[in-house]
Amino acid sequence: MKVAIIGTGKTGSKVVELLQDSSPGIFNTTNPPTLEKLKKFDVIITFVPGTAFQNLLKLLLDSQLPVVSGATGFNFPNDFHATLIHKKLRWIHSNNFSLGINLIQPMLKALKKTSRLFADYHFTLHETHHVQKKDAPSGTSQMWQAWLGEKINITSERTGDVVGTHCLTLNLDFEKITLTHEALDRKIFAQGAIYAAHELLTNKNLEYGLLNFTTLVKEKISEEETL
Repeated sequence: MKVAIIGTGKTGSKVVELLQDSSPGIFNTTNPPTLEKLKKFDVIITFVPGTAFQNLLKLLLDSQLPVVSGATGFNFPNDFHATLIHKKLRWIHSNNFSLGINLIQPMLKALKKTSRLFADYHFTLHETHHVQKKDAPSGTSQMWQAWLGEKINITSERTGDVVGTHCLTLNLDFEKITLTHEALDRKIFAQGAIYAAHELLTNKNLEYGLLNFTTLVKEKISEEETL
């Protein structure tokens, strides 16, 4: 597949590394994308800040290409899903493209049943990221809380160049259960974005619109379980 990569920051540069043998198109502030340039590619992967992504929206739509977006600090307009359906486009967005972290969801599904066994319990979640990460709690922490289906006491730490660590603890009277995901390299996000791009091009069962990466992975896991 011919991939156009927009954004060569912390994560975008990792996408470039993983795809370097396939000669991707690389676009950034020194080599901005244009409609003419983008039409040479099959799919777009973009990792840019929210403000920059807002400025790219029209160009991305005009390209008529499927898009994988890892933009943070950005909320899509309420009618954007409908806009993509109308244009017969498929986009995948996520705040965390780690394939591994999506394996956490079925684990949290089991922890949701804690109240069936214990009357007194509470969850805590501590997340640690690099000092340049501005949002706190992280989108992943909020995603875990949504998966768990109840309020969690979330604490955030920003230090050094930590890629991302999330540690969920179930606190009981006489025991603790701890679930930790530690990102060792930002390539995990690049790997997931490339996986998403491949799905956009090859999975003909995907509907048009703004698709959720977590849902995509969940469906893939379910398919494998039925084999």
